[in-house]
Amino acid sequence: MKIILATHNMDKVKEIKDFLKTYEIYALNEILTPFEIEETGKTFKENALIKSKAIFNALDKKQINDFITLSDDSGISLPILGGKPGIHSARFSSINATDQSNRTKLINELNALNLSKTPAFYTACIAISSKFGDYTTHGFMHGFAINEERGNNGFGYDFMFIPNGFDKTVGEIDKETKLKISHRSRGLELMKHILKVLEKRY
Repeated sequence: MKIILATHNMDKVKEIKDFLKTYEIYALNEILTPFEIEETGKTFKENALIKSKAIFNALDKKQINDFITLSDDSGISLPILGGKPGIHSARFSSINATDQSNRTKLINELNALNLSKTPAFYTACIAISSKFGDYTTHGFMHGFAINEERGNNGFGYDFMFIPNGFDKTVGEIDKETKLKISHRSRGLELMKHILKVLEKRY
């Protein structure tokens, strides 16, 4: 069974490929010319489905029907900030945000509240679209956001997030451990059950 990932984020592509090693997985630009998908949803689930459906429909128009499309919509939420950045995690600082500018903005917001550490959690919604329907799962990772960057592994907000049960940021944790505990991995682990069922029908 072939899976195409509905993302331009090569860090996500690598992480998903590492987790779903038993499947034939392709990045979006290996199959289609990438195009912009407007994420207009109000939840991680809505945005994940928008992406997976958009890619599936684009494949269908080209009569490429032996693929499942898989998307991920994820972000970090801080209760002290009313749930921000949340679904806007990727563009928290601006429409043309970078990972660095987003982290800088979040650190500045924590400093403005005189907080060096505050509860936070990651959410990942995994969505797949197929000729047999659309499906979603969620994964979570709880812990704390801190007002500094530590480590050099990972991407996004990994360098300022300490998972529960650890004294290191995700950016300081080795890749194998991250694959076991991350929100994305937990969502993908649940999605494996659905993929196994679909695999029998493809």
